[in-house]
Amino acid sequence: MSDVLAAVEQQFYAYNQHDLEKFVSCFSETFIAYRMPATAPSMQGKQQLREFYAQNRFNNPALKAELISRSVLGNKVFDLETIHGLNEQPIESMAVFEVKDGLIETAWFYFA
Repeated sequence: MSDVLAAVEQQFYAYNQHDLEKFVSCFSETFIAYRMPATAPSMQGKQQLREFYAQNRFNNPALKAELISRSVLGNKVFDLETIHGLNEQPIESMAVFEVKDGLIETAWFYFA
């Protein structure tokens, strides 16, 4: 398994286990996230990532991501997911992860 795919698979598993330390370990120190179509980052740095997921995601026992499909193109992984537990109805999401040196460096999140 490539480093590109391994990083994304590990973060997906940790997300569903609500394992904050394992989840955060999959991201670079200089991680940047975008909630599209925004052009400004929604999150910058591993510390901000840790705080957001501790306070807004992993404290929610109903949170779960269901993987619908996954594609790899070079150093990018495209995950089509259904997210449960954030709203009454599941949310469709496309996450695009850019991996460098075995860690997720950038992520773009698209929501239906």
